[in-house]
Amino acid sequence: MTRAAGLDALAAFLAGPGADYAAARNTDRGPAAPPTTSALSPYLRRRLLTEEEVAREAIRALGERGAEKFVSEVVWRTYFKGHLETHPEAWTRCLAGHEAAQARLAAEPPLRRIHARAVAGETGIDGFDAWAAQLVAEGWLHNHARMWFSSIWIFTLRLPWELGAAFFLRHLLDGDPASNTLSWRWVAGLHTRGKAYLARRDNVREFTQGRHDPAGLDEGAAALEEAIPPREVPLAPADTAPDGPIALLLHLDDLNPESLPLGCARVMRVAGLVASADGASERVRAADEAAMADALARAQARFGCPAGPAREGWAGDLPVVTPWAPVGPSADALPAGCRRIRRPWDERAWPLSNRGYARLRGAIPKLTAP
Repeated sequence: MTRAAGLDALAAFLAGPGADYAAARNTDRGPAAPPTTSALSPYLRRRLLTEEEVAREAIRALGERGAEKFVSEVVWRTYFKGHLETHPEAWTRCLAGHEAAQARLAAEPPLRRIHARAVAGETGIDGFDAWAAQLVAEGWLHNHARMWFSSIWIFTLRLPWELGAAFFLRHLLDGDPASNTLSWRWVAGLHTRGKAYLARRDNVREFTQGRHDPAGLDEGAAALEEAIPPREVPLAPADTAPDGPIALLLHLDDLNPESLPLGCARVMRVAGLVASADGASERVRAADEAAMADALARAQARFGCPAGPAREGWAGDLPVVTPWAPVGPSADALPAGCRRIRRPWDERAWPLSNRGYARLRGAIPKLTAP
């Protein structure tokens, strides 16, 4: 998991399947076939590649019209982060809901049995079981498969959505609190209130090219409800990097130190803080560690200073500057007193992400303009 590998994957996608992305992206050909999507999300999740550079490179390679659908999908990740920054209760409610669901598993044997079969891929539902196995084995699912899986989990198996979100976050190589939590809420009908995503047998059959034909799906379920939606809060202001010597603290939400807005700061020391998702699989933890090691090596080469794991006293008396950590484990793990800087891309995009996606989508031409 390195920036160089991400750049190679981006170049290969734009030179090949990128031109057909809009037409082919909904088709899941299965794990043995070449993907119909870019598969760049593990790099974007850790910002080994940034949304901004991927969007601009796609427009350069494919033209504005040719890249339009792909760029819109990339910017969804920006939207989800901005939305969760202004609705952090969506995350804390998810955590609380997961805790309550765990208590239900302990107290309700029938629910516990259904959940155990679901995560083991032993429900007997065609497609669902294969996706559960692929997720655990590879840390990856096609986006359409994620939607079908989530819908079946919630509306056919009647399992708490928070348990499914946690299952994804433990295993997805590209899992992050914002995209994962809000995607599950969207499927459930909580993000866009009253509008759930219901997996349909004919849709699964069509877009898996006949590989899967799940019978018995609940295709008429009502959206989940919550009494009060997560309240909106103002976007917290960012700090600026001070002039002069600083210590730079990297984390898993931004491993692109070369492009950080550091102004006239001089980086004298660099450290890395790895805060993987709670219960993350060995595959995810290994990817996190590899990505951090790559970022620290690049930072050491870029700034010509020591770089290593964050340990007691690593910064000395230097002010500690860190890229903005969105809601989630990295933000929770940051030490007090850090100066949190935000990228111009996020500064422009996140204020447009407080409601639905349409407002940010309409601003993409300005965001990606040279």
